[in-house]
Amino acid sequence: MRRHTRRVYSVCYRFVGNRTEAEDISQEVFLRVYRTLASYRSAHGGFATWMTSVTRNLLIDHYRRTKRDRLTDSLDDAMPVVESKESSARRPDQQALLGELGGQVQSALTRLSPELREAVILRDLQQLEYAEIRQVLGVPEGTVKSRINRGRIELARILQQMGVRPS
Repeated sequence: MRRHTRRVYSVCYRFVGNRTEAEDISQEVFLRVYRTLASYRSAHGGFATWMTSVTRNLLIDHYRRTKRDRLTDSLDDAMPVVESKESSARRPDQQALLGELGGQVQSALTRLSPELREAVILRDLQQLEYAEIRQVLGVPEGTVKSRINRGRIELARILQQMGVRPS
């Protein structure tokens, strides 16, 4: 389980945009995996793919449970926290720009529809293959590719509206 912790947390964080919620959901994922481990069948795909499916299902449940709450949140509460990351290879000003960009991308991700967001996260941030994403999402591969393409286009549009330009 230790080798999957970072991946599960990353998917959760990218989907919900909140560290605490991502940690809670990640913990739920591992509890669910532990309780349902007997249902895993290697003939249906790899363990990591199965675990990603469990993660996705819990994220969907979380999204549905919190839908009403999100509608009433103030804009200040909905703003994601910019993470600071240590890097000896970057100057502080470069690091600040990257941190700001990461926050802007995270904010833009949260504005995508759940279907597009999960497809973009699984492909571009988790580097899953199309076949793996197809298994996780339970949709045809063509639908996966379409969602990724539409998600990327929408993400670029949102980032452009936010004033983020490609360099």
